[in-house]
Amino acid sequence: MRDGLIAGRTASIDVIVTPEMFARFEGKVVHPVYSTVSMVYHMEWVSRQIIVPFLEDHEEGMGGAVTVKHIAPCIEGGEVTVTATVTGLQANTILTNVRAESKGRLIGVGEVKQVVLPKEKINELLTGS
Repeated sequence: MRDGLIAGRTASIDVIVTPEMFARFEGKVVHPVYSTVSMVYHMEWVSRQIIVPFLEDHEEGMGGAVTVKHIAPCIEGGEVTVTATVTGLQANTILTNVRAESKGRLIGVGEVKQVVLPKEKINELLTGS
């Protein structure tokens, strides 16, 4: 990784809740609200935004772990800001704390662990060679 990634670095994304983000199982909407699955996706996405500028051409990041607590619902059209903050850096592992908020109301918290590996190593893991 390139130099410069430090604890405390943040990134944010803004999301508008759409029907594609609703809580559903087997195609059936259970609740017309921002799903935990969508929240996890956005938490991973914003955490990735932090590391992308520091990846070298031969490297890529992979998810290592996600923990999330979905605290409150957010309805269709709701504006969600998801913010990640680097809390730990150790060798090739980056930890971020993540918050999802809608109009100042906390709707979710979590932690994302990313591991940066050479693309060649990832290919070996994927192909078994």
